[in-house]
Amino acid sequence: MRTLKPLATATLLAILAGSSLAAPVTYEVDGSHSFPRFSYSHFGLSTQLSSFSRTSGKVVFDAQARSGSVDITIDTTSVNTGFADFNGHIQAEDFLDTARHPQATFKSTRVVFEGDKPRSIDGVLTIKGVSRPVTLNVTSFLAMPHPMLKKPALGANAHTTIKRSEFNAGKFAPYVGDEVRIDIAIEAIAN
Repeated sequence: MRTLKPLATATLLAILAGSSLAAPVTYEVDGSHSFPRFSYSHFGLSTQLSSFSRTSGKVVFDAQARSGSVDITIDTTSVNTGFADFNGHIQAEDFLDTARHPQATFKSTRVVFEGDKPRSIDGVLTIKGVSRPVTLNVTSFLAMPHPMLKKPALGANAHTTIKRSEFNAGKFAPYVGDEVRIDIAIEAIAN
């Protein structure tokens, strides 16, 4: 009986030590590998694809607790349509109005897990000073040691669809599609 008591105490301490090691990890968004894209119908003739080249933010992920949060900032002046004149057109007052609103943001309110991976992320998207709830559907997620940086890293792909008219950017709708699909590929590295 005396041998079991120290063994039980040691086991309990090991369990408590292990649980105290598991904690949320904060990751900084890697702007060189994180690109939000958006697509919409252009008069029904084609689907236009554009992106933003400057994104920052942080992701907090706790694998053991199956919890997390996402806080992303997109520099809307970095819009890339593939044509310089059109970049300026998209930044005008009727669309992104980057002179007054140079950033769009997404702040999560809830992360829904399926097993040990996020399946969807509810949050608030703010464009042109207008904030609306959206849900990002996560299509892939991986947390692993970064092979080059030798630090914890994670990556994900997610998408949602919004109506641009709900963000005061509805010029030419419905001829130019009001529905805009937003896709984001993100990589983040632990601090």
